[in-house]
Amino acid sequence: MTIHLRQHVVVPTIIALTFSFQSPADKWESKFVSVAPSGTIQYHPDEKGNTIPDFSKVGYYQGDQPIPDVPVVKTISASDENSQSIIQNAIDEIASRTPDKNGFRGTILLKKGVYKIPGTLRITTSGIVLRGEGEGEQDTKLIATGNTQRTLIDIAGTGNMEERPGSRVAITDEYVPTGATSFHVESATNFKAGDKIILFRPGTDAWIKDLQMDAIEERGGTKKWKPKEYDLRYEREITKIEGNTVTIDNPVVMSLEKQYGGGAIFQSRFTGRLSKVGIEQLRFESAFTSDTAEDHGWTAIQFDKIENGWVRNVTARYFGYACVHLRDHAKWITVTNSRCLDAKSKITGGRRYSFCNDGQQNLVMNCHTTEGRHDYVTGARVCGPNVFYNCTAKQAHSDIGPHHRWASGTLYDNIITDGDINIQDRGNWGSGHGWAGVTQVLWNCSAKRAAVQSPWANGKNYCIGLMGGKFTGRLSGRPDGEWEGQNKQGLQPGSLFIAQLKARKPETGSKR
Repeated sequence: MTIHLRQHVVVPTIIALTFSFQSPADKWESKFVSVAPSGTIQYHPDEKGNTIPDFSKVGYYQGDQPIPDVPVVKTISASDENSQSIIQNAIDEIASRTPDKNGFRGTILLKKGVYKIPGTLRITTSGIVLRGEGEGEQDTKLIATGNTQRTLIDIAGTGNMEERPGSRVAITDEYVPTGATSFHVESATNFKAGDKIILFRPGTDAWIKDLQMDAIEERGGTKKWKPKEYDLRYEREITKIEGNTVTIDNPVVMSLEKQYGGGAIFQSRFTGRLSKVGIEQLRFESAFTSDTAEDHGWTAIQFDKIENGWVRNVTARYFGYACVHLRDHAKWITVTNSRCLDAKSKITGGRRYSFCNDGQQNLVMNCHTTEGRHDYVTGARVCGPNVFYNCTAKQAHSDIGPHHRWASGTLYDNIITDGDINIQDRGNWGSGHGWAGVTQVLWNCSAKRAAVQSPWANGKNYCIGLMGGKFTGRLSGRPDGEWEGQNKQGLQPGSLFIAQLKARKPETGSKR
């Protein structure tokens, strides 16, 4: 059994033991989701057919493959002053190797010691793993030296998502509910199972008006919502075609309504995207001159234009922004068993986003933070599903949740914080964020307090089994979210994510 598997057996077992000691009278189920003794899940729709989506197909290979232990092909020891060129040269050397049958070029092992990095290490080729000999103080430590605000390890491909010309077809349903995995199109003749597609949902004036995002109170720098800026592109794969009915691998995470422009699908490709890159067993620290210094290492690890990658067992300390930042085109990334500690920066906007996800179908689990602001957070127009599971935050200076404008389809499952968790209309905060998200689900979380509101139109947000207070948030008078079981122990299942994973893959659901 690999390290990865051992780490992921523990958490579901703890949850199972916790609830097994509760009497039947203490246990309760959500009115939205129930689990049969066999482990199958029943989703209870609202009057329009909307359900809480299945969030289980996220992370490395959507949870269908364990993160591998890739063999070492290059070993490096620390040098006295500057290790950047030594490590970068090793990365470039491994990049020239032919991938093995599984698509990996090999692992670079950094022996225990201190590695001083004055700039940025870049991985631009698939199949490379960077591994240390542990994340402890005396293990493998990479220090971002100097006084430049930067990312320490940048993993990025090239190019952009491309639409195959002539492949776009409209969805014909008047209404496709949240949680759906199939819908009808004008013609499915040119599509087949296995096609990578974009599920396209246009932004429209009518939608923005009904959300009241055309009426954000003005202040300096406020940016009104504009339709074209809210064209949302969800990456999906077709699993089945029957006539003009298309079935996709991951669910719809916000309803598609004709009155708001409906939706469409088209075939897509991303030729420059990387895959199979991992960062593991490393400690990252940034040099700094004071607790509010900002001229130093900003982000420890950043992913963009990559799919099927991972970060596991890393610690980042003293960075100004994040341990891990998953940018817009990062997909199927797992971040697990990692820590972001003791950030050094001013405590204000644009700082201390400890584990920040702007991508799609990503999983952050078993992580811990101290002294962050937005510790488990999404940005603007983030297309789900995405999951934050079994994570903690201490000495939090702001809130967890969708932070920017309109993230769709995020599960916050078993998140514990001494700060707030908020899903709300942020109004003119920032540059005019407005509604932070839809189909945002808090499940069995614990917080000082939470504001969970549902937008005026086009969906709901959920707060189920929260241990903590409830407050009105930034702006009063907004529609309340779906609240259920506040401060009521015994929610079953204890973890929605683990239950969904087990229901989909009974033999491996507890071994993620």
